[in-house]
Amino acid sequence: MDHSGLYPALSIFVALVTFLSAFAFLRPRTPVIPGPRGLPLLGNMADLTGGFEWIRFGTSLRRQFGDFLGLRILHKRLLVLNSASAAKKLLDKRANNYSSRPVMTFLGELMGLNRAMPLMPYGPEWKAARKLALVALNPTSVKQYRSVVEHYAAKLALDIVEDPSDFYELTRLCASRIILAVTYGISARATDSEYLGLAEEVMSIVTVALQPGAYLCDVLPILKHLPRWVPFQRQAAHGRRMFERFVTLPFERAKGAFAAGTADPSMVSNILASMPHGALTPEMDERVKWTAGSMFAAGGESTFGTLAVFIIAMALNPDKQALAQQEIDSIVGSERLPSMSDKPSLPYVDALIQEVIRWHPMLPLSIARCAEDDDERDGYRIAKDTIVLVNNWSIAMEPNAKYPPDQFIPERFMDKEHPTPHTSTWAFGFGRRLCPGKAFAEEALFASIATLLATLEIRPPREGLAPEFYSRITCLPKQFNCILRPRSQEKVDLLRRIVAP
Repeated sequence: MDHSGLYPALSIFVALVTFLSAFAFLRPRTPVIPGPRGLPLLGNMADLTGGFEWIRFGTSLRRQFGDFLGLRILHKRLLVLNSASAAKKLLDKRANNYSSRPVMTFLGELMGLNRAMPLMPYGPEWKAARKLALVALNPTSVKQYRSVVEHYAAKLALDIVEDPSDFYELTRLCASRIILAVTYGISARATDSEYLGLAEEVMSIVTVALQPGAYLCDVLPILKHLPRWVPFQRQAAHGRRMFERFVTLPFERAKGAFAAGTADPSMVSNILASMPHGALTPEMDERVKWTAGSMFAAGGESTFGTLAVFIIAMALNPDKQALAQQEIDSIVGSERLPSMSDKPSLPYVDALIQEVIRWHPMLPLSIARCAEDDDERDGYRIAKDTIVLVNNWSIAMEPNAKYPPDQFIPERFMDKEHPTPHTSTWAFGFGRRLCPGKAFAEEALFASIATLLATLEIRPPREGLAPEFYSRITCLPKQFNCILRPRSQEKVDLLRRIVAP
């Protein structure tokens, strides 16, 4: 067979492929978002695992690279948004592309938390779960929980009066009581004995695993096929069992109370009551269970942390505490405690709560999102599957011409000439993944903080107060000492009358 005509054709083909390959390699490509040079192979892993990385992202790296900061871990691209305007440009205006979550191999696939609404990918199931949550957590519905929240706020104040040295754990317990009572209608006694330890264990696993780069299998998903005896596989299996119990036990209890007609108003009872007869299919039952579980998982730690930061802020800023107490005394008087109906008449207290949230954000780096398709911003390429993080700490510390960002100054929220954005515009998320529990969280914080201000005096210990925080997805204060005492015996008597069965 004559091959004489084949070789010239093959040579031309090889030359053409070589030319096209060289052209593809040499032609200008849209650059990726700039960021610090990383190590070979590992990329910027050290920048994400050194602790309190949001501070570096929002200070030195922001000054060098701007509001859009590009990073890399192995082959994974990350994008940190260091300002509210940057977050709005992508997460609000391009919500179609930035509303989903990245694939979380450890938490999602191995632990099973891809069934929880905060970690669920954007799509029909997430929309259905969010719709369920808003049945019970919209601004109108949350009003029915006010008496429960106000009761537990008063109980916290009284518990601290009776055991002031244990205020840290009592505050944690109060946050859990409020969230569980509103989510499931469960009493304080049940909360203490059955669920609190389980909740703390579950959240200790979740807060570590949500950190970008915490588990190598999130960067190299193929590792999920390693044997079950590998340490991270054992941790994931344990976490899966714990979380299943965490969402199932209180849900079955609430469902039983609803069926018996003895359920107190709660998120679960409201959702079940809104359903037509026969609508609670096994699929819907699972959806309601995980939607309710998500509420507690998302709300318990952040509520506790914000209340703890409030105590720190008051101990370090007694002049601000005094101004808030004067406002409460003048509006509320001494015969009752503040209620949500007083909020419009307590602008300084409201500003103080906003400053607590701003001064130390509980979620300094938001839960990660991802780009579902390739995108471009200001001439830079954002590749599909890029992990996107909002730097809430950087947003909170945005410089102001009049008010230093590191100082605790509630007046910044009352100044119309040098305005500070209200924390509700960024602390509860952006775009389509705005926290559905926002209205309830704002009411719970107001009731708790206003009650503590009305009844207690908060001072630093004799040795002084230099608070320390955990470097986690939820940046909680470490245990600290403070002096908390009642403002008067009349306040103690008032608390006892309110809390008495």
